[in-house]
Amino acid sequence: MGVEEEVAYSRISMRTTWTFHTAGQLLFGRDAVGQLGDVVRELGGRRCLVVSDKTLAAAGIVDRARAPLVAAGIDVHVFDGGEPEPPVAVAEECVAVGREFKPDVVLGLGGGSNMDLAKITATVLAHGGACRDYSGDGVVPGPVLPLVCVPTTAGTGSEVSAASVLSDPEQATKFGILSNYLRPRVAVVDPLLTVSCPAKVTADSGIDALTHAVEALTAIDNANFPLPSGERSVYQGHHPMGDLVAERAIELVGRFLRRAVADGNDLEARDGMALAATLGGMAFSNVGVAVVHALEYPIGGATHCSHGAGNGLLLPYVMDFNQSACLERTARVGRLLGEDVVGMSDVEAAAASVAAVAKLRDDIGVPGRLRDLGVSESQLPAMAEKAFGVKRILRVNPRAVTCDDLLSILRAAY
Repeated sequence: MGVEEEVAYSRISMRTTWTFHTAGQLLFGRDAVGQLGDVVRELGGRRCLVVSDKTLAAAGIVDRARAPLVAAGIDVHVFDGGEPEPPVAVAEECVAVGREFKPDVVLGLGGGSNMDLAKITATVLAHGGACRDYSGDGVVPGPVLPLVCVPTTAGTGSEVSAASVLSDPEQATKFGILSNYLRPRVAVVDPLLTVSCPAKVTADSGIDALTHAVEALTAIDNANFPLPSGERSVYQGHHPMGDLVAERAIELVGRFLRRAVADGNDLEARDGMALAATLGGMAFSNVGVAVVHALEYPIGGATHCSHGAGNGLLLPYVMDFNQSACLERTARVGRLLGEDVVGMSDVEAAAASVAAVAKLRDDIGVPGRLRDLGVSESQLPAMAEKAFGVKRILRVNPRAVTCDDLLSILRAAY
């Protein structure tokens, strides 16, 4: 580290106060799912509600998770009604099953949707009420039921995050529940569980991991995070620890996402993407996500596209809009993805970064235009207005946005 870099790092460290939270324990590696019995027993669990879906049940993944639990003498009940982008009604159904079964541990098995269901279920079982009661940032009043999360895709990072997102079909949008109490007590990440993921799921979830890491790296500085007086948030703007995990996540995506999509049995690529997703989750769940996610909420609510596909579609357009406010950090993205930016100015490298993300998106088959998702141009103003209402994440963006700005981004993406 040169003298100028050392001085800059000292200045950043001295002028900001930040925190870093993640899952209470991370168990990572091939065949880690076989240790679930020990994991749940160490949490004091005797009755475990497994939250998953019918696709994973049919694929035998649920049985792979249940077997070590049963072998450890744990009473297991499976809720397999999980759906992509879970509606509130599905969450309430899962809660009802939990109330009848009375688990002492809740285990989320699947993609982010199933883990989100497990989180809200553990919350309502601990504190009562209805799922909507906990919408917002910092509303959960205390610890939830002990929660174990086991991802079967490599993308959402929900196994380490503090968020649960549900769909609201009545409003054609989504809402989030944010609280550090939602972070799992244990995250069990077994890359072998992702081998059965189809190429499209691999692509959508992988570009989601990249979106998390890029939004975290290019977020507003922690020292300038505009949190209103009296409000609390799990998000806090970028800081050194967030940078560390975000940068590594971007690098891993650049090395392994194309490979994982091309060959689902490439175990090195599966390992790399599983780690990228978890690191991306660590990054965004402390630093925050921003305009990409705010815009994806109404898009996903209206089109029912996967969260990852919506995010991946939007990411280059938002990066292009933001780059003037975080030029060096945007430039860094391309280098981390493996682009040769030696000798380029920050302006040139930032443009190369945006292009590199768009090319990666296109190479793995994620749609590049909103019209490809079935969005009509007449829907764009209403989508911009809904996104503009998601203040808790818009304030993470490095560049202040107006509703007109959001509409301009949507039009560019159309």
